[in-house]
Amino acid sequence: MSSKRRLEQYLASWAQGDPAREAVQQLITAISAAGIRLSKVIAAHDSTDQVQTAAEQQNPLDLIAHNIYETALRELPLSFLASEECDELQVLDPQGQFGVAIDPLDGSSNIETNLSIGSIFSILEARADELYDIELGDRQTAAGFLLFGPQTRLILSCGEGTVVFLLDPASEQFCEVCEALRIPPGKYEFAINTSNYRFWDSSLRHFIDDCIAGEEGALGENFNMRWNAALVAETYRILMRGGVFLYPCDSRPNYQSGRLCLLYEALPMAMLIEQAGGAASDGSQRILDMKLSSLHARVPLVFGSQDRVREVIDYISGEALNSGRFPLFVNRSLLRN
Repeated sequence: MSSKRRLEQYLASWAQGDPAREAVQQLITAISAAGIRLSKVIAAHDSTDQVQTAAEQQNPLDLIAHNIYETALRELPLSFLASEECDELQVLDPQGQFGVAIDPLDGSSNIETNLSIGSIFSILEARADELYDIELGDRQTAAGFLLFGPQTRLILSCGEGTVVFLLDPASEQFCEVCEALRIPPGKYEFAINTSNYRFWDSSLRHFIDDCIAGEEGALGENFNMRWNAALVAETYRILMRGGVFLYPCDSRPNYQSGRLCLLYEALPMAMLIEQAGGAASDGSQRILDMKLSSLHARVPLVFGSQDRVREVIDYISGEALNSGRFPLFVNRSLLRN
């Protein structure tokens, strides 16, 4: 792995001595180093005696992860730190140029079953006092996530494509493993938690029904379904294999505006997906065009290859049915109302 370009070399080539980019480089370097420390903590963590908690309750490792990243970032020139583990925005330097939003440990409910988890981050060129006035995508300079699985990987975009780095345990260096990613189009794979089917809007149920119907359905293709319950793992699979990911709003209390956080989850993933040639939407609006209504504002999220995302949006809007593009729409699967 020594012949591969290291993360520090990639960032130096990207920054090219520009002071603003060098500041972003410093932040990414600190986040990646903290991620390496966190990967060691996770590897040594014994969850067998841990009391099972509801999905929305805080896992002890969530707080540990937050503290690791906060310690790494607090001493850097940073306008603010927004963490999913903190109720309030932490204002560090009111005049600072860049802020960091982070989900320190995504998918922590997967720990006890030894499945992939990770950390998601976004670097925004914004002061704390203007965070609610900007179109977030216009100010997102870099985004990425660390994936802790069989290997530790860093998926990163600085606005010039989406790149994957692999952690070499011997040298504790992240090394580039492939050229900039391009999401494969036309793949017949969808990711959604079908246990919530009964709470969805009928238009979304129609789409899933037609995926399940396979070649005999309106879409005319056999689909596979995947669901890992960790956004980092779902995103990485989409980046590598294509298809579409859906986490819709539904009729349950606290889910009617979606469940994923715009700032810490949807926003950084949208940048990574778009930089790899895909699309990310809340079902009607591009994620990167959205503004923040509150620190922990939640949104529905659909992302993947452009053709698959457009397909979902057409179902949600009713355009697919109204246009007559899918003449088999009148057919009903066993799951359709």
